[in-house]
Amino acid sequence: MTDFAHTPETTRIGDLEVRRLGFGAMQLPGPMVWGPPKDPAAARAVLRRAIELGINLIDTSWYYGPHVSNELIKDVLHPYPKDLVLVTKLGGARRDDKSWVSALRPEELREGCETDLRLLGLDRVDVVHLRWIPHTEVPFREALDAMVALQKEGKIRHLALSNVSPAQLHDAMTRATIVGVSNLYNVAHGEKKLGKLPHASTEGQEEIVDLCAKHGMAFLPFFSLAIPGPRRANPAITAIAARKKVTESQVALAWLLARSPAIVPIPGTSSVAHLEENWAARAVHLDAEELREISTARS
Repeated sequence: MTDFAHTPETTRIGDLEVRRLGFGAMQLPGPMVWGPPKDPAAARAVLRRAIELGINLIDTSWYYGPHVSNELIKDVLHPYPKDLVLVTKLGGARRDDKSWVSALRPEELREGCETDLRLLGLDRVDVVHLRWIPHTEVPFREALDAMVALQKEGKIRHLALSNVSPAQLHDAMTRATIVGVSNLYNVAHGEKKLGKLPHASTEGQEEIVDLCAKHGMAFLPFFSLAIPGPRRANPAITAIAARKKVTESQVALAWLLARSPAIVPIPGTSSVAHLEENWAARAVHLDAEELREISTARS
């Protein structure tokens, strides 16, 4: 049962307070998250405007580009605002053919961490997700223990998980302090509609959202508006957006913010106008009946 809570403006990730709408840097590089942006000036403007709006969480990774998103973030924002929380993820990599592959061996995780630190100009990253990629030969605990080792060395402030199952989250919580989860979750695709995806954990997401709220962890949904590919419209969202004279994306983000106080959406964009539209979704109020309509159409 979806349990909608009040919508506080901030939440905590470990000892860090963040506003409950961040910015995902995945769309800053060029097409297919590869190479430089089509419009470098626009990409820089988006980062500057994010800070001006009050966004204080940016989600990125060394393999976005590769290197491109991190280089842009450092070039535009360094020295960083004191309250800015930089969130990265380790466990993936890119091949020259632009494909996405796992990089979960301890030495690969270490190399990725060092790359993030170098590109971002940091001695320690605020929050680092272990991005689990299925069908790897590396045991989950081996990868997690490698992340714990990096934390003990002072390279990582807080540990989080990405693309994990409830069982993996429970296991990790017995071995380390986990401050958050970043999984595929959005209003357009309930678990039944998602089915099986080759590179994403799709089962047990409602359980994980509720576990995060219960244990004081943040939940950062990736693909928070829709998964790539054909858009699957939620008819309730379409109707509510028309009635309120807002966009469907704003209604979708408002639903996420209402779903749980643990949720921190991190929609990405390369457009200042779209960034401002996303930020304005915080002011969209959905009443209990509207929330029920959206959730029913989603499942």
